[in-house]
Amino acid sequence: MKKFVLASASPRRKMLLEEIGAAFTVCPADVDERQIVAETPEETVKKLALCKARYIFERLKDGKLQGCTDVQTAVLGADSVVVAEGKILGKPADAAEAVKMLNMLSGKVHEVKTGIAFLTQDKTYSECVTTRVYMNELGEDFIARYVATGSPLDKAGAYGIQDGGLAEKTEGSYSNVIGLPLERVEEILKAEGFLDR
Repeated sequence: MKKFVLASASPRRKMLLEEIGAAFTVCPADVDERQIVAETPEETVKKLALCKARYIFERLKDGKLQGCTDVQTAVLGADSVVVAEGKILGKPADAAEAVKMLNMLSGKVHEVKTGIAFLTQDKTYSECVTTRVYMNELGEDFIARYVATGSPLDKAGAYGIQDGGLAEKTEGSYSNVIGLPLERVEEILKAEGFLDR
């Protein structure tokens, strides 16, 4: 099976791709995400994903990526944000910010938007997938215990839905909330010959 490069350090994206049997190498893109903004959250995550994918794609093309000799010139980039009350919530800077974010999300509906970009020699996919998340009422004790685990600190919106007890239900792709809309990614990989049909 043909191998591609995943331009992300996220262990959750790696795990999701392994679940569908994709063959890939991880090579995180070293881009300053704070410099990349667009008019809407959808455009922002699409731009971020494309920027990460292009960064790695150019190095792959030039033969400048170490340990990537057995891969095709194809790169998957992704970026996720939580959008609540019209605000984009990225990863919290510290525990206090994580508490603030979780209080903001508690008992409300928000959206998780993931931009995905898949680049090959002759094709560029650039899309955004949105999932609605209905959060449970999160009490102060629950939030304090959860933040103390450290899990929220490396996640957009300060939570990982897979941690349990957080969401009542989701509308749309569940895996999108974890970090990658697997259904759509699978379609793209199959269409480009990177996954067995």
